[in-house]
Amino acid sequence: DLCPVAFVDDDITKHKMHLYDLPVTGSSKDIPDLVKSLEIEHIIIAIPSLTNGALTEVVSICNSTQARVQMVPKIEDIVSGKVSVNTLRNVDVEDVLGRQPVELDINSITEYVTNRTVMVTGAGGSIGSEICRQLMRFTPRRIVLVGHGEFSIYSIDMELRQKYGQTEIEIIPIIADVQDRKRIFSIVNEFNPEIIYHAAAHKHVPLMEYNPHEAVKNNIIGTKNVAEAADAFGIHTFVLVSTDKAVNPTNVMGATKRVAEMVVQDLATRSQTKFVAVRFGNVLGSRGSVIPLFKKQIEQGGPVTVTHPDMTRYFMTIPEASRLVIQAGTLAQGGEIFVLDMGEPVKIVDLAKNLIKLSGYSEDEIPIEFSGIRPGEKMYEELLGENEVHPEAVYEKIYVGKTVEVNKDSLLVLLESFNRFSKEGLKEQLMDIVYEENKLELVKG
Repeated sequence: DLCPVAFVDDDITKHKMHLYDLPVTGSSKDIPDLVKSLEIEHIIIAIPSLTNGALTEVVSICNSTQARVQMVPKIEDIVSGKVSVNTLRNVDVEDVLGRQPVELDINSITEYVTNRTVMVTGAGGSIGSEICRQLMRFTPRRIVLVGHGEFSIYSIDMELRQKYGQTEIEIIPIIADVQDRKRIFSIVNEFNPEIIYHAAAHKHVPLMEYNPHEAVKNNIIGTKNVAEAADAFGIHTFVLVSTDKAVNPTNVMGATKRVAEMVVQDLATRSQTKFVAVRFGNVLGSRGSVIPLFKKQIEQGGPVTVTHPDMTRYFMTIPEASRLVIQAGTLAQGGEIFVLDMGEPVKIVDLAKNLIKLSGYSEDEIPIEFSGIRPGEKMYEELLGENEVHPEAVYEKIYVGKTVEVNKDSLLVLLESFNRFSKEGLKEQLMDIVYEENKLELVKG
């Protein structure tokens, strides 16, 4: 059982007060001294609405002690009834990203989603499933969950039915491969969604270096199939989930996602459908990302493997990424690439150190080893190409880029003949297409 001994608060007017017969003994900067003098073993951060930047500072102070650090749940989880206020949880890496989450324009999304049919491809994946969860808050008339993996679609279907089964929202689970053009056209024709969120993709960088043909089939041809179905049946809006790896790509995954962007941007020039792409950095906790890997390595006693001490990445949480995708759909005019201001890039080694500390260990107990850069990896990522950050955001922390021209002939050659290329030849062809295109040109939203 916990035995409270003192409070701290940065509001100096509360100092020397007593709450429940316990003293307010100082501010957050006093925590290390208080831990020693009062022999404190457990610190609870009880400020659920604290902003990420301020929370990072408080957690850093607490982590400088030997005490265990936990938090009360986030305010949105308390309000939504997910947890009670007295449910303690460990501090997560997501809590200390140091960036305020982007707030949604609730009214525009309500008008855009409520009582409408929406379709999500890759609905069983990390991003796709969270898009589905976020969309359900806005009560669509029906939601079509499209995915290739039987178990992942079963899982999100069951989760949504358990939470929203008493509502009138129709939940439709569909097993389908985006590479199957006839099947995709049939689904879009049957359900006629007003909005399609296309999250289905192969995203693992080293794996796609070894399997470039599969990357082309899923990321480019799959996107082309769903996008052309949207065009053929007059779907109102198509939103492509993209990646910062599509900027000046050095790997197959990034190049195929850039070509996928080019496919939808080309369609945007001649379709009634509004085609847009949403580009963001690494997603914390998504399947295949570093956080689950680091957690597993820590559970196994280490070491935690980092590719290079200077490698950096942009990070955002799964809910934040999904909110951006939904918000982008409301901002779409057609042909844009939306980009989130993700703050400063994070050193992967610092992320590993934080996770080790937050898991209750020291670097002596769980060492970090450097394994070397993997095939196709970059030392750092970019969200837009050089000199392309427009000073005016089209929405809070959201910027927009636009490709001026797409070489349709090169795209056609790739799509018709990619199976005839060797692995290395296909990589070269992808890079040729990506780097011959015109530079991104930022436009005002």
